[in-house]
Amino acid sequence: MKILLLDIETAPNKVYAWGLWDQNIGTNQVVETSYVLCWAAKWLGRKTIMFDSVQKSSRKDMLQHMHRLLDEADIVVHYNGVKFDVPTLNKEFIQIGETPPAPFKQIDCMKEVKRMFRFQSNKLDFVAQALGIGAKVKNEGFTLWVKCMEGDAKAWKKMEHYNRGDVKILERLYKRLRPWIEKHPNISAFEDIFACPKCGSHKKQQRGYAVTQSVKYPRYQCMSCGGWFRNNKTVSPRGRERAVNVVS
Repeated sequence: MKILLLDIETAPNKVYAWGLWDQNIGTNQVVETSYVLCWAAKWLGRKTIMFDSVQKSSRKDMLQHMHRLLDEADIVVHYNGVKFDVPTLNKEFIQIGETPPAPFKQIDCMKEVKRMFRFQSNKLDFVAQALGIGAKVKNEGFTLWVKCMEGDAKAWKKMEHYNRGDVKILERLYKRLRPWIEKHPNISAFEDIFACPKCGSHKKQQRGYAVTQSVKYPRYQCMSCGGWFRNNKTVSPRGRERAVNVVS
């Protein structure tokens, strides 16, 4: 099963406005809409971080490159990607005439952070530093995006470094969050050996039982990632196991 970690950077909208505060911008005031400037991505378990941009390639080639990666992925991991990264890419795919990539599962690390924890901020940089797994690459802010839109070569080097850095932090965060993700896609579904559904490790320890209203299942903790899961066999009142059609 292939897991793709993904982060995109977008250009701001260009608009005409009468003022600077509390403006209601009409569509006839929009000069240029936001678009994907660049993206960085890597396959979980591999060292290479891929990068492409409108400066490095044509817009269409850059987007088709990402489309091929999504088409190949079984799971896509991102931060706020359910609301932002994936819909933004989908909008640009349809604009260039692409059909949808092959269906994939999504793991939005921001959603998992909000669901399971109460950090003082849910921003990626804050959470990463709070967990001691690093920090986002510092940059000059909005000015960097403007310089990239203007084709500044030095600014593009900084943007690439920043974009790649986000993917590095994302991978570390995902690995830390993985045992806490309750509805993680079962990556051991096609394994012949009973394994951890979150990381695929065969190292597990039985620790008690998962009990429902009518039956109980042997419960395990993964010795690699620390996640909890249960067997797909119930335990009879006499202690014997029997197979049932249940997904761990």
